[in-house]
Amino acid sequence: MTKLVSAASFADTKPHYDILDGLRGIAALMVLIYHLFEGFATSPSDQIWNHGYLAVPFFFILSGFVIGYAYDDRWNRMSIGEFCKRRLIRLHPMVIAGVVLGTISFLVQGSVKWDGSHVATSLVMLAMLCTMF
Repeated sequence: MTKLVSAASFADTKPHYDILDGLRGIAALMVLIYHLFEGFATSPSDQIWNHGYLAVPFFFILSGFVIGYAYDDRWNRMSIGEFCKRRLIRLHPMVIAGVVLGTISFLVQGSVKWDGSHVATSLVMLAMLCTMF
């Protein structure tokens, strides 16, 4: 029998550190700016934000700390499946938005015509990915 846990039992009992969210936001913006200016640079010395890629590991390390900090007192009340479900519900809408915006950008830019030759390979890779979970 599974035990249902109410949302009230997961109420925030710890202080929220806004500075960590701010640092994650700055890291994300650094990566964005790096990619925006990368196409305009004629040489590495021309690029203003030429070390923006270093913000990626910083973002992931900081995010790992934030997630661990947020969930460390909940592990005895939450299964791994419940944790994954909560993360999926929280992150998936942004993934879908990113895919939609990326597709629109791809189509608007007049990129190479996609002939669909990689659909079978993509489906096989997706099937293999799904078996990991």
